[in-house]
Amino acid sequence: MLIASYNPHEMGDVLVLMVTAGNGNQTETKKDNVVQITDEKSGQLIGYNVLAASEVLPELKDQNGNVALTAEQVATLNDHIKSAGFDKLLEYSDKPHFQVGYVEKMVDHPKSDHLHIATVDFGNEKRQIVCGSVNLRANIKVVAATVGTMMPNGKLIWPGKLLGVESDGMICTPRELGLKNAPNKPGCLILDDDFAENGDAFDFDRGNQLFA
Repeated sequence: MLIASYNPHEMGDVLVLMVTAGNGNQTETKKDNVVQITDEKSGQLIGYNVLAASEVLPELKDQNGNVALTAEQVATLNDHIKSAGFDKLLEYSDKPHFQVGYVEKMVDHPKSDHLHIATVDFGNEKRQIVCGSVNLRANIKVVAATVGTMMPNGKLIWPGKLLGVESDGMICTPRELGLKNAPNKPGCLILDDDFAENGDAFDFDRGNQLFA
């Protein structure tokens, strides 16, 4: 997974790159304008902070928040990382951060009175997602944030367990997606069956018209 965030108003000209969740015990090594962050014990790469980032990727000047990097941008960043003297490189993924999926099956969580375990079909793969939305049921289309996504509120989506059950992503509410005029009430976003194919990237332009 690869999460990229650029917030010049709060952090200055720094591109924050994360490939895994850290546990708090980390080592930072700075070379030139690149800071490598690794796990203190294992040496596993957690991410990089690229300083003076707009000099590496000038197009960042139009960005603020989560950045969807292209394969070419990742290659440019890897060249910059190697030039600084680091050998742990980034891996590009073209999986959309927000995907349309079909809830094929839903069962109650065995250890909770409000959580559900959904099997969601994304076209070329199926993933298990634990969700507490009051309107979740089988045979509906939803929007799911994939692992490695930064939500509009800054929350990061990592793989994990909810009360012992594996959950691979998050089924989103309209407010979590930051949609215009989203209702202030619980419940996931349910899409019309013809909104998009399973696995397609969620179209935020269309989504912002849902509650107009």
